Amino acid sequence: MIIAAIIAVLIGGGVYMVLQRGMMRLIVGITLLSHGVNLLILAAGIGAWRAEPLLDRSTPELAADPLPQAFVLTAIVISMASTAVMLTLAALGRDDDTFTADSPERSAKKNRSLETLGKRTERMETAEREQAELKASKAEKKGHQE
Repeated sequence: MIIAAIIAVLIGGGVYMVLQRGMMRLIVGITLLSHGVNLLILAAGIGAWRAEPLLDRSTPELAADPLPQAFVLTAIVISMASTAVMLTLAALGRDDDTFTADSPERSAKKNRSLETLGKRTERMETAEREQAELKASKAEKKGHQE
């Protein structure tokens, strides 16, 4: 009964998180769902009252079914790899659909990039001015030397 409750909580929490907006919540929800399904598969192939699935230790009639364990092991590896890919995409993503076009966060992002562009232009002008002054001072020194 406890395993069934744990499975229900994991799958319910996973479905709730998947229905939320936001990439991190989606990733957490899918991870919870995969854990719940893995536990469900293991519970379906109950091996608590069965012997180990090794032929030298038990007879085939008393041995637990090793197939659900193999499925869960494979599912764990696949879910870990897919979670890593999703986390990478979330970290490298440029925009999220959780903001509307009118939201202050999105407009602040646009304004921030415009401010950066303006500062870069001012820096370039300052550098060009300094180079021009340096050339003028070198030309002046050459004029004095001749």
